[in-house]
Amino acid sequence: MAEEQPHGNPELLKELLLYEMPFGKYKGQLIKALPMAYLEWFAQKGFPNGKLGMLLQTMYEIRLNGLEHLLVGLRKNR
Repeated sequence: MAEEQPHGNPELLKELLLYEMPFGKYKGQLIKALPMAYLEWFAQKGFPNGKLGMLLQTMYEIRLNGLEHLLVGLRKNR
């Protein structure tokens, strides 16, 4: 019997600690440090396509659901 694996990608969470916003008012700021208001704006207007949009949407969902603790353990392994 195959062991059930949890859904999700821990590498994606690690990227939130390293990936910088490539444009706009917060250019150069880490995705994990973006203000919630900025993430909410993207949620209303639409997240960009590709990796950046996936990271922004993931960070938005983490904050929206109070799951910031998921990133805490990853900081030590950077």
